Amino acid sequence: MQLSEISAREKLACPACGGEAQWSPAKKALVCAYCGTESPYEIRADGEIVEHDLVAALQAIPASARGWQDERRSVRCQHCQAISVFSSAQQGKACDFCGSTALVPFEEGDDVIRPESLLPFDIDQPRARDRLRQWYGSRFWAPNNLGSKALTDTLHGVYLPYWTFDADVSADYTAEGGTYYQDREGKRQVRWFPVAGRVQHFFDDTLVCASRGVHPRLIQAVEPFPTASERLKAYDPGYLSGWTVERYQLDLVAAAQRGRERMMEAVRRLCGQDIRADTHRNLRVNAHFDRQTFKHVLLPVWLVGYRYGSKDYQVVVNGATGQVAGEYPKSWVKIALAVLAGLIVLGIVFALEGR
Repeated sequence: MQLSEISAREKLACPACGGEAQWSPAKKALVCAYCGTESPYEIRADGEIVEHDLVAALQAIPASARGWQDERRSVRCQHCQAISVFSSAQQGKACDFCGSTALVPFEEGDDVIRPESLLPFDIDQPRARDRLRQWYGSRFWAPNNLGSKALTDTLHGVYLPYWTFDADVSADYTAEGGTYYQDREGKRQVRWFPVAGRVQHFFDDTLVCASRGVHPRLIQAVEPFPTASERLKAYDPGYLSGWTVERYQLDLVAAAQRGRERMMEAVRRLCGQDIRADTHRNLRVNAHFDRQTFKHVLLPVWLVGYRYGSKDYQVVVNGATGQVAGEYPKSWVKIALAVLAGLIVLGIVFALEGR
């Protein structure tokens, strides 16, 4: 297995003032955060996105595929435990995931498996803010001042670590199929009979998020990401210039196990759908996995972490599709008024029925 190497580069400097330039998904260019100068950047086109053999990788991952090989520094948040990776020129003063300032240096070591492809941001910051405002405005049970308290302008663009898994699965199953009928008394009964069959399915890019900083329920709600080969880009430092990257904390072994569990859940559903009966029970599945491959990719999200009252909340925007998912506090005033209104309606109904 030969994974492509990350080019060593400390930062991409602005040609006008020397500050660090940031990749702008809207302008498809590098933009200086200090003086606003735009500069073109030639993205490498010679990279190849490869699906790597999973069995071989689990047996032995070569040293040439490990380590960032880039001048980067890592910090761990002591509050949410996310590990953020910055270019050496960036100054991480607060955690992009929870807002905590309790950041401590993290010794990366040379064992990290490098990503070799990524999905660039298609949703720029202004569009992401618009999506967030719409989302906040549609939360009926939220406090009226949530939009301002949630600090929408503190939006952070983050690349999250993902593993993707492919597999060709063939599964033999047995079960009891059932057909409904009515007995002489008109009651519905089930007539059971044995069934067996086989299903085949190719899983393409089953996603397993390796983030620790984003709440799992939220990231699943904004999936999927368009991870087809024609959408992914071979890794290039220009895409990450000025952005924060989260280091994976779910390694390949654990991710492969989770990926297989997700595939098995889908296989069981496919077997159930294959049974020609009104219902079924005692489904047993024997699945065989073949042509198992994986990729390590970086996928883009916009993230807001805020505190309301004594609790922390997150809102996530898919950086490729704009899908929004988030957490928000509930207004006890609105809930109390709704309960009171319901009691009034019930009282009126009971009063009318008592006449």
